[in-house]
Amino acid sequence: MKFGRLLLVMLLAISLFTGCSRKIGIGEGTKNDSLKIVTSFYPMYLSAINITDGIENVEVINMTKPQTGCLHDYQLTPADLVTLEDADAFIINGAGMESFLDKVISARKNLPIIEASRGIAAIKDDSGEENPHMWLSIANYIKQIENITAQLSQIDIKNAAKYQSNGAAYIDKLKTLGNTMHASIDTIKDRNIIPFHEAFPYFAKEFNLNIAAVIEREPGTAPTPAELTETIDVIKKSGAKAIFTEPQYSSKAAETIKAETGISLYTLDPIVTGQADKKAKDDYITKMMSNLESLKEALK
Repeated sequence: MKFGRLLLVMLLAISLFTGCSRKIGIGEGTKNDSLKIVTSFYPMYLSAINITDGIENVEVINMTKPQTGCLHDYQLTPADLVTLEDADAFIINGAGMESFLDKVISARKNLPIIEASRGIAAIKDDSGEENPHMWLSIANYIKQIENITAQLSQIDIKNAAKYQSNGAAYIDKLKTLGNTMHASIDTIKDRNIIPFHEAFPYFAKEFNLNIAAVIEREPGTAPTPAELTETIDVIKKSGAKAIFTEPQYSSKAAETIKAETGISLYTLDPIVTGQADKKAKDDYITKMMSNLESLKEALK
C-alpha cells in the first residue's frame, strides 16, 4: 500500500515538472506546445516571422524597440533581460553586431542562440574589424535565412518541416528580388555611391558598386571639419552624382556637403527599423525595391 502511494506521488511530481518546463536544447525539440523566439533587432525579426509564418503556438518577439536601428553601441536593458527570461531561442545577426551577447549568455546560460551569419565571409575594414551588415546583400540574406531555418529546425524538431517549407518559399521571393535588382542596376554606367555610413559594403559588392566615400565613419557621430573637407574633395575628384542618406539618422552633414558641392541627396534604407508585427512580413523586399528606385534615379 505504501509503495503504491509513493509511486503515485512520484508520477504526479514527474507530470507536474514536465508540464511546467519550457527549457529546450538543440536537437531535443520543444517539451510543450509553445515556442517563444526572441530576435535581437529588426532584420532578424523579418527573417523569423517569414520562417515561422502560419505555425501555431510559435511566438516571435523583437527584443529592441522599432526605432533602435543598428546595434553598434546598444546597451542591454533590464526590460530586454525580462523579454529573454522565458525565451526558447534567441536569433542574432552575429559577426559582432550584438556586442552585448556575452551579457545575454551570462544571464541565460542554457538559452539556444541562433546565429544568422554563421559561415558567411565577412568584409573587414582597414583596422581588421568585421562589418556585420551582411543582410544588405540579398545573397547573404538568403544564406542567413538558410542558417536560421536549419538551426531552428534542430531546436523545434516537431515543426522542422514547416520551417523548411517557409524558408524555401521566402528564399524564392528573395531570389526574384535579386534578379529584378540586378536587371536594373547592372545596366547603370555610373557605379560611384556615397552612403551615409559603413552599412553598405555587402550591398555594393553584390551589385558591383564603388563606395567612393562615407559621410559618417561612426553612425550618429558627426564628421569633423577635416573629415568633411576630405569627403568634399573625394566627391569632386570621383564625379559622384549623389549622396545616400539613411532615414534613421540626421542628414545635417549631408546637407552641408550638398551646399558645398551641389551634389544631390537620395535615401538608402539599411532596413534596421520598422514596426515589429506580422504585417511587416514583406518589408525587406519593399524597402529593397525602394532602394532600387533611389539608385536608378540618382545614377541615371
